[in-house]
Amino acid sequence: MFKYKTRGSICLIASMSGLIANKGLLSPVYNSSKAVWSCSWLGNLAMEWSPIRKENGSGGIRVNCISPGHILTPMVLENFEKVPGSRETWERENMMHRLAETTEFKRAALYLMSEASSFMTGSNLVIDGGHTAW
Repeated sequence: MFKYKTRGSICLIASMSGLIANKGLLSPVYNSSKAVWSCSWLGNLAMEWSPIRKENGSGGIRVNCISPGHILTPMVLENFEKVPGSRETWERENMMHRLAETTEFKRAALYLMSEASSFMTGSNLVIDGGHTAW
């Protein structure tokens, strides 16, 4: 986008795991890697890439991210088999008492990539069934 001076939008995928610790799952490396995206890098990229530079016309790139909550993925389902009761624990820990399906994030990503969010940059959209709101 910079090379061709094209405006646009980038949607990164972080995780609510960058904001909290997951009960029953020891994952400090994963959590810290997601925290980097949802906190420091996101803001820095938005600050650097969003303004349109007068000297060469580059920039105009909005940078946002989505932080999903617990999603029913093969990795998560495998963890449930290894740790009895973890599924029930995770379901109780959000306000909706269920886990997300992978398809529940498409529209949010589309919103962040579209002109509907034209004045949005540096934002972390947390979609976690209310988990981090407790």
